[in-house]
Amino acid sequence: MTTAPRALLAATFTPGETAVPAVRRFTREVMTAWAAAPVLPAAERLSAELAGQAADAPFEVVWSHLGYGVRVEVRQKDASAAPPRAPQAPVEEWGVTFGAEHRVHWAWLALPGASGERVPEWVEEEPAGRGPIWLRFLADASDLLAGTLDPDMVPAIIAQVAVPRLAAWCAVYIWNDDGTPQRPAYLWHADEGRIDELREMLAGSPVPADGGTVQLGDSHVFVIPLLARGRSLGAMCLGRPERFSDEVMQYAEDIARRAALALDNALLYAQQAAANRALQRSLLPPDDPGEIPGLDHAVVYEPAGETNEVGGDFYDLFATGNGTWRFAVGDVCGTGPEAAAVTGLARHTLRLLAREGYGVAAVLGRLNQAILEEGERARFLTLLHGEITPVETGLELRLVSAGHPEALRLKPSGEVETVVTSQSLLGVFPEVAFEAETVHLDPGDVLLAVTDGVTERRRGDRLLDDDGGLAGLFAECVDLSAGAVAARIRRAVQEFAPEPSADDMAIVVLRAR
Repeated sequence: MTTAPRALLAATFTPGETAVPAVRRFTREVMTAWAAAPVLPAAERLSAELAGQAADAPFEVVWSHLGYGVRVEVRQKDASAAPPRAPQAPVEEWGVTFGAEHRVHWAWLALPGASGERVPEWVEEEPAGRGPIWLRFLADASDLLAGTLDPDMVPAIIAQVAVPRLAAWCAVYIWNDDGTPQRPAYLWHADEGRIDELREMLAGSPVPADGGTVQLGDSHVFVIPLLARGRSLGAMCLGRPERFSDEVMQYAEDIARRAALALDNALLYAQQAAANRALQRSLLPPDDPGEIPGLDHAVVYEPAGETNEVGGDFYDLFATGNGTWRFAVGDVCGTGPEAAAVTGLARHTLRLLAREGYGVAAVLGRLNQAILEEGERARFLTLLHGEITPVETGLELRLVSAGHPEALRLKPSGEVETVVTSQSLLGVFPEVAFEAETVHLDPGDVLLAVTDGVTERRRGDRLLDDDGGLAGLFAECVDLSAGAVAARIRRAVQEFAPEPSADDMAIVVLRAR
């Protein structure tokens, strides 16, 4: 037997102080039209409670007349809102249906003296023959679980999907590395006031790793292992006062299978992200060079991607031990392990050869050869490498640009000029000779070096550096400290295009004092 609403009325509301009073008025109109005066006070209170829990965004209130009762839904396109609370109004049943981009908070009230059989909510038919509500709920739960790669969020989603539709409470366990159970990773109860009591009860109760049914206090508990790819990740524990029917247990197992796969994917993603971050950190300078006589310096480095994928841009600033300092800004073609290998090779080679006394041109020549010797793993590299020598009149720089974006010098007058000629890329030609150029920075002069994550920042068909865009931004930085210049350029890059960049970004600012 299936049930379709005998009548349906809906209205959309804008959040704010007038939203709840407007929902109350709408409910009174609906109950009056349906001659449902006996449930009017409860319906008015219920709709106001659910509307009051809606997030700060427009929402829709839908009332359905089911014959045996009336049902209210508060629909909102905000699946990330705070977990819903059980209504204080006396209801027969309540719950939440999650979708990939929406949430439906629902409850229903029985009509006194109404005839008609109450069909279980998960097998009800939706209007227009769209199929059982349970199938839609299962699809929505799958979308919600697949929509996160945060292993800390998956247990919370599992519990909130299961309560109160399948059980009065849910505890999700994640096994330790040695396979023993730990405290619940997430705990949820339809009655929030009983969560602490439930936590205490579970603290002294072992969870059967193989699953099954047990009795804990006044709850019948159904334990379902979370199995994915041949291993047990944890368990989903459902509890309620009455025993679980075979039908409910089957639905719970369906949810558990999807939850286990989502949890496994999230854990694998988190492990990969942690490995990428660790490798990325290993490719960055291990320490700050500290105070450099006559130099104010600043660096901004932002790797692209949610997991900060390794490879791409890098920078360095270090002492050579003979009264000079070296700096480098580079960009390896591509990302991933192959690019990371070249990044690591470049940074360590620069430091080693510089401290052995090789000049900047000789360092790039030897680095070029080292990259070519990588064979199929070789990637071409753009690099700006320089030696900094403090002198009485400011700073003396010896620079080589191997195909890198232009380095710019800003004078106190506001004049901006290119200070070094671009030469051959690294890792392309075996026979190439580099020549260093000397650049002098008077006190107040500023040198700016960036990677193409800055110059090629795109908005539509336009790049940030089109028509001298970067030089124009730099010219506005007169009299700013090195840190302020770096922050100004970084902010301009972010504001140029609202969407996240697909390329890493490195900014190095050197200011003579």
